[in-house]
Amino acid sequence: MSPSDLQTLAFGTLQGLIISTGFLLALFIGFCVLVGFSKHRQTGRNTLVVRNISERMGGGFRYLPPDAPRGPADQLRTPELLEQSGRRA
Repeated sequence: MSPSDLQTLAFGTLQGLIISTGFLLALFIGFCVLVGFSKHRQTGRNTLVVRNISERMGGGFRYLPPDAPRGPADQLRTPELLEQSGRRA
């Protein structure tokens, strides 16, 4: 093999890798864009798109106000963990 043959082989391999990578990237981006368009469909009680069961039942969403009391959320002081630490002592 001459150096020009090796250069042609290396260039062809590099070109093939770049083309296949570009094709797969375009395919992936195209799929993501097409799937992303489905998020823009109209939702509601009488449509075919159902995102959760509350839409189908017609209840809608009910968000908590920012000043709503939420109570303590100490995960280290659950009854199960307190019971286990009481057994060890």
